[in-house]
Amino acid sequence: MSSRKAKESRQSGFTLLELLIVIAIVGVIVTVGYPSFTHISQSTHRTAGQSDLMAFASAMERHKLANYTYKAAAINGANTGQPTVFATYSPSQEPMANKRYELTICTLNATGTQYTIKATPVSDGIMFGNGDLYYFSDGRKAWDKNNDGIVSIDEYCWKC
Repeated sequence: MSSRKAKESRQSGFTLLELLIVIAIVGVIVTVGYPSFTHISQSTHRTAGQSDLMAFASAMERHKLANYTYKAAAINGANTGQPTVFATYSPSQEPMANKRYELTICTLNATGTQYTIKATPVSDGIMFGNGDLYYFSDGRKAWDKNNDGIVSIDEYCWKC
């Protein structure tokens, strides 16, 4: 009779040790997985920024075809700053609330025949500190990968 009573009073569930093991396993998975997830997310957003820079460059070319110069492609007819010929943020196909990059006309030479456009990560987004993206009118591309504000010779690519 006493063995029957013992079986009836036994409760099912998790022991503290089993719960601690599960928590430890989840912790290891999160520790290993989160940096990979962040890296993949940043890579995806950077690719969208690169795509928008290429579309921005196409808009600059259309502006030059219509005006015979790259001049006055920015807001209020300025030569540099926020563009009027393309969206001012990236990803351009999403609402402004989702922006990850600010797009600007960075430089324009005196004759209006060469430009540099730039995608700068927004300060409160996932891309902050990931480095600026550049596109030059001669077709060169650069990514300030180390985010030091200077494009070094080994940063003249988008996949480096």
